[in-house]
Amino acid sequence: MITADPKALHALELPGHGTPRRLRCRVLQSPLAGVSDRIFRSLVRRWAPDALLFTEMVNATSLELGHGRQKVEELAEEAGPIGVQLFDHRPAAMADAARRAEAAGAFLIDINMGCPVKKIARKGGGSGLIRDPELATRILETVAAAVSIPVTVKTRLAWCGAAGGTTTLAVRWCRQLENAGAQLLTLHGRTREQGFRGQADWAAIAAVKRALTIPMIANGDINSPEDALRCLQRTGADGVMVGRGTMGSPWLVGQIDAALSGRPVPPTPGPAAKLALAAEQLRALVAARGDHGLLIARKHLSWTCTGFTGAPQLRHALMRAPTPAEALALLAGAEASLAP
Repeated sequence: MITADPKALHALELPGHGTPRRLRCRVLQSPLAGVSDRIFRSLVRRWAPDALLFTEMVNATSLELGHGRQKVEELAEEAGPIGVQLFDHRPAAMADAARRAEAAGAFLIDINMGCPVKKIARKGGGSGLIRDPELATRILETVAAAVSIPVTVKTRLAWCGAAGGTTTLAVRWCRQLENAGAQLLTLHGRTREQGFRGQADWAAIAAVKRALTIPMIANGDINSPEDALRCLQRTGADGVMVGRGTMGSPWLVGQIDAALSGRPVPPTPGPAAKLALAAEQLRALVAARGDHGLLIARKHLSWTCTGFTGAPQLRHALMRAPTPAEALALLAGAEASLAP
């Protein structure tokens, strides 16, 4: 049984550029496009009240044009630390977006230098910055000068190359980010070329951790408390970021936090609790987005409604339910069928 040493997991101090921040939880929820909206974050927060959560990625250019402002402006409505992750290739636009996020109450600004999506990387944002270190440095320095809260970076090992052969590149790249002013680094243990294929290279993360003086968060293949504990032991990282593993499992961040802190791990909700949670999320999305909320909810319903008798048939029906009322009726019927 792998266990954590609670004494070693003290709070992380991020000095910022005038406004220091203190992370009491060593588990971060990754920003997930189309997933980590305010409603999803409220569910994660139920199990992980102190965790640093993130908005969905915010395009600085879109924000400049008036699109996506709700992602930033709704921060004031939430409890607990919320980071805003920005992406773009224009330093001035990134600085302006960072100032907006700080004014809205962002806990910190994270710059995305790892998103593998082609339409983002092709324009020089996300992982595209790995291929342009000079631009990455300018963006980081400009954003850091624009705000007083901490500025962090999320990135990958390298642009291309098989995992295991990119360690030297990763160390050089991450040292550059530290020298440019990043106050915390989250490193996904894959290259941009790999996307989410193959196994995350925790050994490369360990090498980068040894080369840096700023705190480092490990990311990649962390889907359970046991994964998180193994990752920390192998990498020496200061914490973990959980991404796709939380889709349909908003309790995962809290479970990992408990394991790292030496507390009893909350149990995974049973079938009835999952169905109730799915119905709650659907109602909240419909209340916020109208009937379009059902379209947004479908992926969440598919992820959450698993692991019990009849789940495949329920998911099939939910994906075809034409109205929120019919979807809610399906969930209620499934819950009733579980009763003894």
